[in-house]
Amino acid sequence: SGQPPRHRHRVGAVEVAGTVCVVTGAAHGIGAALVERLVADGARAVVLVDQDGPGGQLLADRLRAEHPATDVAAEAADVADPAAVAALVARVGEAYGRIDLFVANAGIGGGGGLDAGDEVWQACWDVNVMAHVHAARAVVPGMVARGGGWFVTTASAAGLLTNLGNAPYSVTKHAAVAFAEWLSITYGDEGIGVACICPMGVETALLREGQGRLEGASVTASRVLSPAEAADAVVEGLRAERFLVLTHPEVAEFWRSKAADPDRWLAGMRRFQAAVRTRLAEAQQAE
Repeated sequence: SGQPPRHRHRVGAVEVAGTVCVVTGAAHGIGAALVERLVADGARAVVLVDQDGPGGQLLADRLRAEHPATDVAAEAADVADPAAVAALVARVGEAYGRIDLFVANAGIGGGGGLDAGDEVWQACWDVNVMAHVHAARAVVPGMVARGGGWFVTTASAAGLLTNLGNAPYSVTKHAAVAFAEWLSITYGDEGIGVACICPMGVETALLREGQGRLEGASVTASRVLSPAEAADAVVEGLRAERFLVLTHPEVAEFWRSKAADPDRWLAGMRRFQAAVRTRLAEAQQAE
């Protein structure tokens, strides 16, 4: 093509001490636990972003009191609004000079199958996929210009496998994984580390919303972690420079089985679905 080869910048492992971090969906759940871990590990600054402004502010106030060496700030923003995300990134850049680690963690559950309305599909697309695109557009060019940075997305084990009973969530989480893969391929030689968090069951409001339905019961059939346990797994994965950060290591084996023999995997998932439905029916009869 006549184009000179790009100089490759090695992506370094994430060492949290001294970094400027932004976490979306940070007022509760995995996001809040991850913020706590980043602050405890000595980040220079951590910016919490959440639509729940008061919830984010409460957490920021507590962490500032407990860890005065870290500047903890809270921002209320809709991550599905590209202008709001661009303005947020600009403010953080002006305040701290750079963003070393951006975690696009906000997500919504959706729900339903063929009966799910277009508005449910659109909301899942806007938050579970396009919020990552908006964030990457705003933050990655600056990281490339400085020669380094980490962009982290929270997808789900459903993005590698599926979430029974929940088509919008499963489909958009697959898209979130695909976008993270594309970012890693496109910018990995320019010093940008990309990681994709794919948790299975974590004790969060999102999981509780699905209780009593196929989508929730299928997840709680396996081990459910606390948000703090999930956050620890995320930080360990980033330090190991892994693209796929699996809070539940067994997901890797499920994913390998799916890739090795999709038909057998699909048949097994249908059997699992039937078993979960039977358990739900029995539980409802017992009430």
